[in-house]
Amino acid sequence: MPTAAPLIRLRSGQLIGPGCPAFLVAEIGNNHQGCLDMAREMVRAAAASGACAVKFQKRDMAALFTKAGLDAPYNGKNSFGATYGRHRAALELSGEALAELKALAESLGLTFFASAWDAPSLALLVDLGVELLKIPSADLVNLPLLRLAGATGLPVILSTGMSGLPEVDAAVAELRRYHDRIVLLHCNSSYPCPDEQVGLPLIDALRRRYGLPVGYSGHERGLGPTIAATAFAPAVIERHFTLDKTLPGTDHQASLSPAEFAAMAAMVREAEAAMRVLRKRVFPGEAGAAAKLRKSVVFSRDLPAGHVLAPEDLTVKCPGTGLSPLLLDAVAGCLLTCPARQDDMVSWDMLATRETTEAPRSLKAAQPGL
Repeated sequence: MPTAAPLIRLRSGQLIGPGCPAFLVAEIGNNHQGCLDMAREMVRAAAASGACAVKFQKRDMAALFTKAGLDAPYNGKNSFGATYGRHRAALELSGEALAELKALAESLGLTFFASAWDAPSLALLVDLGVELLKIPSADLVNLPLLRLAGATGLPVILSTGMSGLPEVDAAVAELRRYHDRIVLLHCNSSYPCPDEQVGLPLIDALRRRYGLPVGYSGHERGLGPTIAATAFAPAVIERHFTLDKTLPGTDHQASLSPAEFAAMAAMVREAEAAMRVLRKRVFPGEAGAAAKLRKSVVFSRDLPAGHVLAPEDLTVKCPGTGLSPLLLDAVAGCLLTCPARQDDMVSWDMLATRETTEAPRSLKAAQPGL
């Protein structure tokens, strides 16, 4: 078992994995409603919204469904055809359309890839020259498809929704027979997913268990869990993407609009920046605030030279440019070597112990900045 997740480099040079910003995927899926013009618009909107990649889905009806499954009546409110086969076929884009969308995405600086739901679809995507493959949660247990994906040598993103750990163990072991350029996506495959079922700590649990890059595929309605996932350093963040949440189809409810995706992308980058400091230290801006807002040891009244300072002779007031109040007890008991006025800041040059005429070196060393 690897001790650290491997870094994955795509052919384009894009890096995915430890130490890299999250690879932000706009999951267009079938939200284009089978319309190429809408798909083009969605790719452009994803690029403008801060996505790193756009992901589609590809299905071959005859390879994916039994005849009975294709002929099953499908008359719900989200139906695009009288049978399930006609419904699914209406949402498909051709290989030629996907090739055009790939060229468009890459011209906009995006990575293009897709979920392959069956062997012919996977072969089509490989022929298109995609840089990576996605295996959807439904096919995590599909050993023949996993073997075909692994044999391509392409990096594989594997969603883990609707799966228990034994199933994920088997899928990872199968892909590792070919290579370890694997990214796992933690997700809950409910559409939409209730916030209390998201389970963000599983990102870390999967990373520890498999030693692979792990990301998050969010199906919740809002942004909170996705932004919170950034604290777990996900290699990939994937959210479904739509131009209109009111369109028919179950995915639209768990999808982000372009404005929402842009807000998410901005917040993810802000959160990543906020995770960079790993040790406690004082920044220059804080030092300026401390000089203004912190307090210094000052005299609480006028005092003559030779006076032995008692606690009641001292107090603390702003600004914080003098001796720190942390040294208050060290100052008490010292001799004044010169007169002092109320509210004057105490300095070591004004003090001596009863045994000497100089401030002890140890006390000087205790004052920050001296």
